[in-house]
Amino acid sequence: QVQLVESGGGLVQPGDSLTLSCDASGRMFSNYAMGWFRQAPGKEREAVASIASTDGTTYADSVKGRFTISRDGTKNTVYLRMDSLKPEDTAVYYCASGRFWRATLNSHEYDHWGQGTQVTVSS
Repeated sequence: QVQLVESGGGLVQPGDSLTLSCDASGRMFSNYAMGWFRQAPGKEREAVASIASTDGTTYADSVKGRFTISRDGTKNTVYLRMDSLKPEDTAVYYCASGRFWRATLNSHEYDHWGQGTQVTVSS
């Protein structure tokens, strides 16, 4: 059974940094892309970042240069380092496991999802 468990969310101030973690089990995650998505209140879910099994990455324009996705294959863990956080980054952040090896921001190419962790950026 595939399980994805996010952690690391919380309340931070604008300009702060935060690192989210996603612990994965039940699959050879090193063979698949992993992604982070987010959903703000009243808005549709949007892609944030993705990392391929080969460690190539891709980012949404809104977070490019501020967020960094990485993975630790030995721990089956994916991270999302978020710097220079803004109030508009406030959302529930979800980890997802891809159907294929390549990095993608297309949510349809992910078949397993975590429950999410709340990130609130507010002064």
